[in-house]
Amino acid sequence: MTIRELSQLYYLNREIEMDKRRLAELEAKMQPGAQVLTGMPGSGIPSDRTGRYAAEIADLKSIIEAKHMQCLYERNRLERYIADIGDALTRQIFTYRFVSGLTWHQVACCIGGDCTADSVRMTCTRYLERSRDC
Repeated sequence: MTIRELSQLYYLNREIEMDKRRLAELEAKMQPGAQVLTGMPGSGIPSDRTGRYAAEIADLKSIIEAKHMQCLYERNRLERYIADIGDALTRQIFTYRFVSGLTWHQVACCIGGDCTADSVRMTCTRYLERSRDC
């Protein structure tokens, strides 16, 4: 497995957060108080703002739900991969980094001892290199 494959859960979670922010914006725009009155006459084309936003909101909710399902799949895949790692310390490092989404510095703090961000990152890198060579 590669770092890119291991990082998919992190990036999926970021996408979901981005989509949730967009959803909140759309829901706020749909509220009656969100209308912008410019004083200019209309273009003569009726606008169904509520209908348009409702359709966008429904689409975005289904996209978020699909990404949640993909997250569950990715998390299970990661946990199965990590469970096969023989060394307990390396398993902890992988779990903190790729399942919990912590930075290398945060991983080192969670592990404790004499661990540094560089030492836990190198442990991960070396494990991946050894497993690729097999």
